[in-house]
Amino acid sequence: MKNTNNSFRAQLYALVQGLGIALLFSYFIYAEHFDLTFELINSITALAAFYLFLKAPTRVILSAGFFIGLLWFYWIGYSFKYYHVGWMAPFITLFFALLYTLFFGVLALTNSPLVRALLLFVISFVEPMDWNWLQAELPFVNTYFGIDKWQYALILAALSLFLYFSAHKEMRKFRYGALLLLVGALNFTTPEYIKPDLKIKLYAPELRQEEKWLPQNRRAIVAENLKVIRQAIKEKYDLVVLPESAFPLFLNSAPQIESLLRDYSRQIDIVTGALYIENNLHYNVSYHFSKGRVQIAKKMVLVPFGEYIPLPSFLRQWVNTTFFDGASDFVTAKEPSDFVIKGVTFRSAVCYEATCEEIYEGDPDYLIAISNNGWFYPSIEPTLQKLLMRFYAKKHHSIIYHSANMGGTGIICGNGELQ
Repeated sequence: MKNTNNSFRAQLYALVQGLGIALLFSYFIYAEHFDLTFELINSITALAAFYLFLKAPTRVILSAGFFIGLLWFYWIGYSFKYYHVGWMAPFITLFFALLYTLFFGVLALTNSPLVRALLLFVISFVEPMDWNWLQAELPFVNTYFGIDKWQYALILAALSLFLYFSAHKEMRKFRYGALLLLVGALNFTTPEYIKPDLKIKLYAPELRQEEKWLPQNRRAIVAENLKVIRQAIKEKYDLVVLPESAFPLFLNSAPQIESLLRDYSRQIDIVTGALYIENNLHYNVSYHFSKGRVQIAKKMVLVPFGEYIPLPSFLRQWVNTTFFDGASDFVTAKEPSDFVIKGVTFRSAVCYEATCEEIYEGDPDYLIAISNNGWFYPSIEPTLQKLLMRFYAKKHHSIIYHSANMGGTGIICGNGELQ
């Protein structure tokens, strides 16, 4: 009985320790969500999380991965109710918890802090199930440290060498010297971000997902969008940006609405999200209306399981039909699209794209990102999305103009948000 009690306590202690690491690793997300971000605290919690990953026992590593999956992605299953399979939500949450148990579980294959540091660096290149929202460097986005791979490598080297030297008596005197590598990972420059000389209105509606696609609501939604555009014209804006699927229809199959937008675009540039149909293929796109003309930016990167199924072909069609009513069948463009607005070039990004490396090819100065975060309301999803955008804006020195439904609207750069 005593051995059983000791075993139970050991397992409980491992769970608590794992939860502690997960909380440190996730701290920056929740601090941002509740407007409590401080660079010093974020720097300490991020370093502490990686330090503990390098020295924790096997069971602790596994439980830390499990809780990280929960804390980062508990919200993903929320969207499944809109496909009439809401019962799957807890299973999706459990799936992501187990996925990241395995993801970080590779660290449990060794007790060597040096090997674990190498593994942490290697898995920073891995995107399980094509899902890239867990970037290993992301906890450092609002800290004194940089987010480039070489800076991440220096941080891991500093912490792992400190542990390695501490474990060997003859080398212990060098352990604090290893921490000097952290100095090399610091951000010593604060780049200046210069906004284009344009007056830009970002529309931020609060339209619940369950209301958005109801046929009886379509007329009112379209009327409100047109009202926003007219008001932007009245206030002398150069550009008005509406969110992803702001017009909940195939806009190129709605000639009256498209004609109105063309007319308005003689007075103001308009970027809006809507669906697009071509040769019986469906696209989730961004429309740019300017001077009576329209340009279509087709989405290049699709959301795994939301817009495509990242499974072998023999499973893909069955999953799509069984669980998504055939909705995950969008197709993509082959390269990023740009809009030129009054002489300024903007890269187009629709929702998930703005959090993907591919869309930043060529280091664009400016992006217009549009999102519909109603799928995951209420949750930390808009906050995590914003942090990822900041991460890529910092890496590529870009400014992102983000218009989102149900949270996340703003002007984002590597230094935070611009006014």
